[in-house]
Amino acid sequence: MLAIAILVVLVGGTVLLYNSLVKDREKAEAAWADIDVQLKRRYDLIPNLVETVKGYASHEQETLESVINARNRAMSASTPAEAGPAEGLLSGALKSLFALAESYPQLQAAPGYRDLQAQLSDLEDAIQNARRYYNAVVRDYNTKVQQIPTNVVARAFGFRQREFFEAAEGETAVPKVDFGGES
Repeated sequence: MLAIAILVVLVGGTVLLYNSLVKDREKAEAAWADIDVQLKRRYDLIPNLVETVKGYASHEQETLESVINARNRAMSASTPAEAGPAEGLLSGALKSLFALAESYPQLQAAPGYRDLQAQLSDLEDAIQNARRYYNAVVRDYNTKVQQIPTNVVARAFGFRQREFFEAAEGETAVPKVDFGGES
């Protein structure tokens, strides 16, 4: 009878730990999906922004192409480890685009440009909030995967730690923008 009671407690505990891991894994998946939605909204906005700037600064082709290339690289990233550095490069390219736009007062005054810039700024805030939430959920999940006794259940059922969403060091640096000055 005692052996049955111990078995019931062990099985019940395993089920509780397993369900807890599943819940946290699903929270992490949902948090990543939220980041993905925000990033896709940003990707959709960027071509409009580039076209608007192109109308005023069409001879700045290199900067415009670097934004599109960074956007394409970021869109092709499929994991947080790939997305972090790609998003860092995209942010840097967008900063270059905004720095370029500052030298065109008529562009700065254009309502369409200002609206796109405001939308992008709002999206950047939403992405940062989603990134913070995702990383917090992943931290909690990864901690649980490593802690005793949950780690025993995690190992037995194939739960693996998740990657954080971080830009690689040095890849968020703003590229140098030269408007024809001395090198």
